[in-house]
Amino acid sequence: MPLLHFLDTGLAAYLLKWGNPEVLEKGAMSGAIFESYVFSEIYKSYLNAGKEPPIYYYRDKDQKEIDLLIYQNGVLSPIEIKKAASPGNTAIKNFRVLEPIRTAGNFGGLDTLKVEIGTGSVVCMATDLLPVNEKNWYVPVWLI
Repeated sequence: MPLLHFLDTGLAAYLLKWGNPEVLEKGAMSGAIFESYVFSEIYKSYLNAGKEPPIYYYRDKDQKEIDLLIYQNGVLSPIEIKKAASPGNTAIKNFRVLEPIRTAGNFGGLDTLKVEIGTGSVVCMATDLLPVNEKNWYVPVWLI
């Protein structure tokens, strides 16, 4: 099933008949609207630079998903989007599904394909840029 994002979250709120900011902030769909907002800001940053956005979404047969994958210069960077201020280490748990493509020969039987897995990010409501671990970071939404 495809994932769709509104590039204008204000229009999305209007179409849903959400008349005030409190519904947008605390309503049942607030996480999805936050995810669309983050996606749209990253997407528009590429467009504004005159570049084709190298952005993908990942979900496998086991329903493991990664909100955004940015593939640039041979490096695949996973991004998870969470509305929480401190989402915890479980936010990056699905980044492990990328491990088989880190080494040549493990991706769909193609012996020559090797993809570097770059720094992972959890875009969230944190106040500062903080490490999750040695390879992943909590990134405040205001930095995107």
